[in-house]
Amino acid sequence: MVTSSHVTPSHVTPPPATKSPPRADASGPELPRIVPRRHIGRWATAAAALLVFAMVLNSVVRNDAFQWGVVGRYFTTAAVLDGLLLTLWLTGAVMVLGFVFGTVLAVMRLSANPVLRTLSWGYVWIFRSTPLLVQLLFWFNIGALYPTLGLGIPFGPEFFTVKTVNLLGPTLTAVIGLTLHETAYAAEVVRGGILSVDSGQNEAAQALGLSKRRTLRRVVIPQAMRSIVPTAGNMLIGTLKGTSIVSVLAVHDLLYSVQLIYNQTYRVIPLLMVATLWYIAVTSVLSTGQYYVERHYARGDSRALPPTPLQRLRGRLSAVRIRLSSATAADARPAIGGDR
Repeated sequence: MVTSSHVTPSHVTPPPATKSPPRADASGPELPRIVPRRHIGRWATAAAALLVFAMVLNSVVRNDAFQWGVVGRYFTTAAVLDGLLLTLWLTGAVMVLGFVFGTVLAVMRLSANPVLRTLSWGYVWIFRSTPLLVQLLFWFNIGALYPTLGLGIPFGPEFFTVKTVNLLGPTLTAVIGLTLHETAYAAEVVRGGILSVDSGQNEAAQALGLSKRRTLRRVVIPQAMRSIVPTAGNMLIGTLKGTSIVSVLAVHDLLYSVQLIYNQTYRVIPLLMVATLWYIAVTSVLSTGQYYVERHYARGDSRALPPTPLQRLRGRLSAVRIRLSSATAADARPAIGGDR
């Protein structure tokens, strides 16, 4: 019996030698350089778009009819800022109340109780079918239907009554009308977000012994936010612009404050530009906040979050810096060789 100790090294087969990839000799011809594909159509389209944008921007900036000096003079006046604050307050109050009541309606719509489902569906159907302006005018003239409102026993005596005209002013009427309208849309947004959560999450929560209320609050709603936040952000921006419709009720929002000024000065275009620029500025801030809120709730959906615009800009600047340093080093090599 031959053991491993009796095997001589001559019997051992050496491993096959690995072949190294061919490399270009220093004195031989250089390998062809890889050149990226040129996208001529893409660059031509970008150049045409930039040209059109420059023409539009030039026509706006150099048009004397806009009266940019007047725009700058009225941009931060007290009346305009007061109207802006009321617009922001209306937007925040309507969004908070709308989503609070909308969440209740969404839960009612998904309930097993047929009465709650029917009432929720009927509310959404009525307020989504009626134009917002009609709703505001209806609530503004509610005193024609109910001159007084009272609290008491049904079909019995009333403890106290109050006149509707004294109770509902223009601002409160605007809040009620906008909230009732926003609630109908918020209910559908929340219901769609809840339905987007996989049913296995509810089954797992039930297996752990969680109640339905706790499951909704701790399991379903946090996952549904990924679907709710984008639409809710669009609704927030739409509500900000939609508050301008309350100017028909003589509510001193941003648009109505601007209208009061240009009715006295007859400078319609500059004052409308003041309102437009404020709406653009606030919408830009809200869009930025929406982006980071969406990014926050997307943490559990992907392994790595997408880079922010600032991070992408830093990456592109770093890539340009590296290319410039590489090009500078490549241009310096022949000069050094020539000196030698």
